[in-house]
Amino acid sequence: MFGLFSKNHFPVEGRTVLITGASEGMGRSVAVQLAAKGAHVILVSRNVGRLEEALLEVKAAAASPSTQRFTYLSADVSEPDFAARVVAEAIAWNGGRPLDTVWCIAGMSTPLLFTDPGAMAASHRNMSVNYFGAAEMAHAILREWLVPSPSTAKWPEPKHLIFTSSVAALLPLAGYAPYTPSKSALRGLADTLAMELHLYPATPVQVHVVFPATIISPGLARENETKPGVTVELEKADTPETPETVARRAVAGLERGEYFVTTSFLGWLMRCGALGSSGRNSWVLDTLVAWVMSVAYFFVMWDLNGQVAKWGRTHGTPGVKRAA
Repeated sequence: MFGLFSKNHFPVEGRTVLITGASEGMGRSVAVQLAAKGAHVILVSRNVGRLEEALLEVKAAAASPSTQRFTYLSADVSEPDFAARVVAEAIAWNGGRPLDTVWCIAGMSTPLLFTDPGAMAASHRNMSVNYFGAAEMAHAILREWLVPSPSTAKWPEPKHLIFTSSVAALLPLAGYAPYTPSKSALRGLADTLAMELHLYPATPVQVHVVFPATIISPGLARENETKPGVTVELEKADTPETPETVARRAVAGLERGEYFVTTSFLGWLMRCGALGSSGRNSWVLDTLVAWVMSVAYFFVMWDLNGQVAKWGRTHGTPGVKRAA
């Protein structure tokens, strides 16, 4: 009954959504499902051939084919400064209007034991794609969104910046040393931005982090090429989900207004236990304190976010400096 009266916190009908990693897997399924909900969609990925195939599928799913618009932009998210060009082209395609949602899904995983010869090269590559690819995009879009508009004092609806992490960031497993830090870093970035954005009350932006588990996709096939045997053994309890299922559950979590969005029951349990899969100095004392801190942090973050908002009101909204 409550669901009948709950607000949709992620309406997309008639709004423009940019998705990285949209040519295959979860990204492609998200694009299809948002098109079916009435969104205008911009697909971003490297491979033009796969983008063209994905674009046809997205157009076929459109709720209103005569009014919805779709396009793609080819870009390598691992390249420094790639995002400024993509955002500029996306806004130009959107008639100069700001985008409503940016969802960073592009990612990769190269599981190796940390002592393997190729582990450090893989770590650099995973960090370039998974973390810096999303951070570059966040930096570029926020520099557009946070410029106060002269035509309105406040947007009628907040913009959405969505990162795609992994349950590996909630419960690291042996064999994912090149991968897990890049996904954990996204959580840290999201937490930091969620607080920093209180400085911009006139241009509200909601940050979200999606934590999918294993997804049946071409990326999983590539991942399995290097996956150590011990990692395979540790993942026996994890049943891979289809991209369509993961996308549907992720969108549903966003519509509920969730900050941390999980797409499986196991992921939900990991999220609840995110305060601690790490070893304790004292299992009893540290666990008891974690329970207390789960309540205390509500008040701590309320105070800290309030201080940030007060600073903005007192000192003014920080200007977004343009490059010379």
